Amino acid sequence: MTGGHGDGDGGTRPALVGVVLVSHSAPVAESVAELARGLAAGGAVAPVAAAGGTSAGGLGTSAERIVAAAREVDRGAGVALLADLGSSVLTVKTLLLEDELPPDSRLVDAPFVEGAVAAVVTASAGAPLAKVAEAAAEAYAYRKV
Repeated sequence: MTGGHGDGDGGTRPALVGVVLVSHSAPVAESVAELARGLAAGGAVAPVAAAGGTSAGGLGTSAERIVAAAREVDRGAGVALLADLGSSVLTVKTLLLEDELPPDSRLVDAPFVEGAVAAVVTASAGAPLAKVAEAAAEAYAYRKV
């Protein structure tokens, strides 16, 4: 995928930052992805992929699922990866160190649910990767009381 276009569609897709949600649970990752897509709806929605659970369907993380999800959402504008817990973070860090992820992939330090929503909404507005990461990280400041 070059030039910000993807999947051989004749170049009609905008170059939006892709978002990958890495969780120990496939249903959690998929539900958060659905929530973020729904809240970002109303125009173009950035590509979002869930990478949850193991390849066998259990709890845990799968490097293969993370790499596949990152490649799926890569449109040439970068990929923001949000992870839920310890080993998912370590798996993403390892994949980044080993250059297994698309160019301009970044692990974003953000709360999983609120950060995912902020990242997808910001990416859907066409913001660059740095702004997507910043918006997701700012979700730490969301006060509930």
